Amino acid sequence: MDQENVSATLTVAVPAARVFAVLADPTAHSAIDGTGWVQEAVDRAPLTEVGQIFRMAMYHPHHPHGDYQVANKVQVLDPPRAIGWLTGEEKDDGRLEFGGWTWRYDLAPLGPSETEITLTYDWSAVPQSIRQYLHFPPFAPEHLTNSLHHLAELVSDS
Repeated sequence: MDQENVSATLTVAVPAARVFAVLADPTAHSAIDGTGWVQEAVDRAPLTEVGQIFRMAMYHPHHPHGDYQVANKVQVLDPPRAIGWLTGEEKDDGRLEFGGWTWRYDLAPLGPSETEITLTYDWSAVPQSIRQYLHFPPFAPEHLTNSLHHLAELVSDS
């Protein structure tokens, strides 16, 4: 596969600011996740600045420990148009190490109460040393569509 990212797009009848507010709330991420891997927010503070770290409790049946934790670093924060983060892990010595893959939501207002949401998972910066033991993307592309539908349900209910 030459392309090193996958994306999905969905339009919702909700203002972009409301969609952004849900995405900036780490406690909502487990409900949005289309893979079922995200369990809960460890760091529950809203995402407010580039460089902010937020951790998530995860579960994957093929992970060596099953339960694990990721550390995410906010890379893009442009309310209400874009939010994105780099995913990695905290090492035993407290050092953060990122693998090179990112999640990004781009929000395009289509009027006062409609938003086009594009979710992109990008692994173009993943080094070869990680690619030797992890397959990218590590999920089927429909998981992005599932995530967008979960997000649509959340923002429609709020």
